[in-house]
Amino acid sequence: MRSRAEVEATLRSAKLSPAELLPAAQCLSFGPGTAGPGECCLLQLEPGLCAQLEAGASLVIRGEKDEQAVLCSKDKTYDMKIADTSNMLLFIPGCKIPEELNADEASGSVIHSQIAGFSNNYWELRRCRPKLKKLRKLLMEDPYEGPDSGKDQTSTVSHYTTEDLLSVVQASEEEIMHQLEVLDACKIEGFWRVLEFDYEMKLLNHVTQLIDSESWSLSKVPLRTCLEELGPLEPTEMIEHILLSYGRKYTDDAGEVYFEMREDKICRAIAQMLLQNAVKFNLAEFQEVWQQSVPEGMTTRLDQLKGLALVDKTSRPETIFLLKVEDLPEDNQERFNSLFSVREKWTEEDITPYIQDLCSEKQTVGALLTKYARSSMQNGVKVYNSRRPIS
Repeated sequence: MRSRAEVEATLRSAKLSPAELLPAAQCLSFGPGTAGPGECCLLQLEPGLCAQLEAGASLVIRGEKDEQAVLCSKDKTYDMKIADTSNMLLFIPGCKIPEELNADEASGSVIHSQIAGFSNNYWELRRCRPKLKKLRKLLMEDPYEGPDSGKDQTSTVSHYTTEDLLSVVQASEEEIMHQLEVLDACKIEGFWRVLEFDYEMKLLNHVTQLIDSESWSLSKVPLRTCLEELGPLEPTEMIEHILLSYGRKYTDDAGEVYFEMREDKICRAIAQMLLQNAVKFNLAEFQEVWQQSVPEGMTTRLDQLKGLALVDKTSRPETIFLLKVEDLPEDNQERFNSLFSVREKWTEEDITPYIQDLCSEKQTVGALLTKYARSSMQNGVKVYNSRRPIS
């Protein structure tokens, strides 16, 4: 260990004046237990994440062997990138900055500190979109077809608990739970399931027919009566789930539970049912059949189909076909390639529902189009086409 005299001799050799430096000197040394390269990792955190850790929260790294790792807090997801530095970063337990030195230590003493480890890089975090497409893929492996299908008794496909999904989906817990709501997933015997679409429509049809036969207002559908009337046909848990999926639950002054049915979502689901077995549908004929198919009192509008179906105004007659945003790739470039293979030129109004979910916190649809598409004018309307050839 160096003495004060050795420290001052080193300063003279370096032609440094002790008067220009703080009096305390910290001498660093590698000990026998110093961790080698790669044994220590540094993680750069934003202040909010630091505060969460200090408050006792946990951060989780998620990703399987073939996936780029992400770091998740309770409610956010971050990409992890290695950032190299030209300076060696040292881990020194107990090392003090000048402001932390007490009067005795600052009076010219020599402080000996041992290096515990070192690194030439650190992990850098960047906020990213949660990778939720896998969640839908897992749940769609075995959608629930109802108690009478018998498929659940013979199926060998895995089902997933909340813990299972947290272990394989690269997203925070809050983001996963929110997406389960978006997917209208429900728990059946402890496992998260989505309903098979035909079974979902069967349940919805039971409810809308009951509303029609009882002449109820669409804004005041009683839960108790629905369960009593439809219970003999389907499990009451499924009846309540379909009401939760397609309605807004509320309680009146007397404590009775009611649902206000969501017109746009019901119209959208019926449109999907009509379009799913047709390659293309004559637009005028579709609109007529669609309006006739929805419950009385509901009005269909094409803006209810954003991100679900696309109208081809260039064909004669005009047509409409199914194009679901959830079926498109999650990667930005792959998403645009897929869209431009469907249609060569898009207006901003048409393409927005299909790329809106790609926008990060500070990114707009316009910024995405500038990066991945080229604009031009066609008959006085701005349109966008691909920046690269589409095979």
